[in-house]
Amino acid sequence: MEWKRFLSIPVCSVFLLMGFVYYITVFIFIEDWVGLQSSAGTLNAMIFTFMASLCLFSFLFCVLKEPGYVPSPYVPDVEGAAVPPHQEPLNNSSQLRRCDKCVTYKPPRAHHCRVCRRCVLRMDHHCLWINNCVGYWNYKAFFILVLYATIASIYSSVMIISCASQKNWNFSGRIPMKIFFVVSGAMMFGLSITFGTLLGWHIYLMSCNMTTIENYEGIRAAWLARKSGHSYRHPFNLSVYKNITSVLGPNILKWLCPTAVSHLKDGMSYPTAHDS
Repeated sequence: MEWKRFLSIPVCSVFLLMGFVYYITVFIFIEDWVGLQSSAGTLNAMIFTFMASLCLFSFLFCVLKEPGYVPSPYVPDVEGAAVPPHQEPLNNSSQLRRCDKCVTYKPPRAHHCRVCRRCVLRMDHHCLWINNCVGYWNYKAFFILVLYATIASIYSSVMIISCASQKNWNFSGRIPMKIFFVVSGAMMFGLSITFGTLLGWHIYLMSCNMTTIENYEGIRAAWLARKSGHSYRHPFNLSVYKNITSVLGPNILKWLCPTAVSHLKDGMSYPTAHDS
């Protein structure tokens, strides 16, 4: 069933974009800059091939890996400790949350996806480009994918700039080549900015132990708290280090491996600042 996710125009577009960027970077710009037969060209080609392989592997894992769905027989534990009233919208245990569409209870941090038509554990968002939800089990892979894509885009941009800087552009008969360089450079610069911005956003979310949905919920919760004279803090925000290790894992050596998710539990409950 997971393989059907590849039968999507956005997913196929990502494959085509990866192939195009890899081809122009290695076989056009690196070849034209120092030549693939030289030691510098071979080294740069190997580095970019390695990064492209990491991007492809992370992308495949994001597409194929289930985000984590709420099991149908789930029944919440209502014997949790009480929490401050202004934190009830994101309570971890004592508030019963029910999905009207699935007609079942939802664990904390789970949300219903209208595309997948199921409740997703720790749902961040539904990503069109992987044709899958980003949730509890594949959020780390998604983050690593964005990280590798940012590095690869910046590296490709540097190759284009390096190749263009050593050319003599005063020759008037190479207008199509100039256009190709400008278009390729603009595309890679745009991808670098896009992926870099997305990476920065998810670094912020991870450091606060929030999802994209919870960030927007927190804005409203903070406004309601101020209105009632309270201060608001995201209930799952423990500390920066604990927040990061809850996603990437306690072993720093495995942080950059998208498949290293053995530290994850069932996704039904989460520690809160109130618990500690």
